[in-house]
Amino acid sequence: MKTRITIISSLLLLAACTVKVPYDQTVSLDRATLMDKIRGGWYGQTIGCTYGGPTEFKYKGGLIMEEIPIPWYDDYIYDTYIEDPGLYDDVYMDLTFLETMMKQGLDAPIEAYADAFAYADYKLWHANQAARYNIMNGRGAPESGHWKYNPHADDIDFQIEADFIGMLYPGQVNKASELSDRIGHIMNYGDGWYGGVYIGAMYCLAYVCDDIPTIVTEALKTIPEGTKFHSTISDVIKYWKQYPKDWKQCWFEVTNRHANDVGCPEGVWNGFNIDATINSAFVVIGLLYGEGDFYKTMDIATRCGNDSDCNPASAAGILGVMYGYSAIPEQWKKGAERIKDIPFPYTSLSLEQVCQANYDLLVSCNETDENGILFTVETPETVRYEQCFEGIRPVEKRVLKKAFTTSADFSFQGNGIVVEGSVRKTGHADDSYIADVTALLDGEEIEHFTMPIDYIKRKYEIFSAYCFTSGPHVLTLRLNNPHPDYELWAQEMVVYDQE
Repeated sequence: MKTRITIISSLLLLAACTVKVPYDQTVSLDRATLMDKIRGGWYGQTIGCTYGGPTEFKYKGGLIMEEIPIPWYDDYIYDTYIEDPGLYDDVYMDLTFLETMMKQGLDAPIEAYADAFAYADYKLWHANQAARYNIMNGRGAPESGHWKYNPHADDIDFQIEADFIGMLYPGQVNKASELSDRIGHIMNYGDGWYGGVYIGAMYCLAYVCDDIPTIVTEALKTIPEGTKFHSTISDVIKYWKQYPKDWKQCWFEVTNRHANDVGCPEGVWNGFNIDATINSAFVVIGLLYGEGDFYKTMDIATRCGNDSDCNPASAAGILGVMYGYSAIPEQWKKGAERIKDIPFPYTSLSLEQVCQANYDLLVSCNETDENGILFTVETPETVRYEQCFEGIRPVEKRVLKKAFTTSADFSFQGNGIVVEGSVRKTGHADDSYIADVTALLDGEEIEHFTMPIDYIKRKYEIFSAYCFTSGPHVLTLRLNNPHPDYELWAQEMVVYDQE
């Protein structure tokens, strides 16, 4: 027989939760507490994103020392929201999927989710933009996120978009993983997908447990052992236990072991690291060393560097669900209250409308009674094993800086290559041009594709291919429709070979 547990407030869950998650038990969450937690999650995410915004990728491969101040004042969120709305891609990407659910339900077809963001008006980068291009050119999910068609498959994109999934499933980790499987593979694969699965699982558990180390370790049960992601987060936990008062030493040990990027061409052999594994690690460092303090948590997650707006956004959002909006200190909420009824850019939803939509969707798929919402807490199940770039490694990174209007050859030794670059204007032309390109490997055509100059529709790299026969090769890129006002610009290339 399943035991029913009633959560009586957003500040006090269960005394037992500090040592154990109430698995396989039916939990009753009253409506006011549920909304307080939902608001805590969305407001926490918005506050954390704003706090870390000024430092985003300004500290690549390095941490931000405490002596360096991070600005904040009462209207900081309002000013940022009005002056730099693009900062909130962490949030409005979530809302694209949430709006799809509002129209078609949680079981909307994967094509609806994919098309919603692929044809949106906002700019995208890395795995999201590569997936957008794939979808717009006939390669749908899950191939749109697979590493053989998306060099950014391990990047952070789905990790920063999965917050809303965990917030839809209080305690229901496996249901969240199922939805993450569908949506996450639109733009990511392997460790990139695991980033979203793991963050979503921590949100799920934050509804029913107030012990941060428990949430961190229990959520990790969703990730297969033997993956880079599992190893990275396990090391965070290991070094937190070894250095419980020194987050910088934990950061150093984890960065030293896990900060090498294999996939993202820009991040290979570079301090820049947008990989999901290391950035999820920084979320966890913030949570563990923050010890439940809202400011300390997002400050540490920010000071870990790299994607330092996305990481405190997730850390603060998880705390927001755990303790509720009512527990967030007033100094962080003042600016948020000023923008709560202003729609996020590229969406029809304001912060308060998002919270209500989240609440309505959650309630619609759970039982209710006179006391509130009923749901059964699920024991985490491990999702399937998958890894990107298995068996290959980068062996060369070559600066090209080569413009061409007819064709160009690139000689290399290996079994994989990525050529970074774009279509560029050379005259006073518009953005209507679409380059028509043929790729040949050792004289044989292997791909024919187009490259719009339009930034929204652009191809993120000129070309990528992996796992052909290892050896000396010549890649030829041929521009089939040359135009005097445009050129193809090859910036650099990354070569891969067998491990």
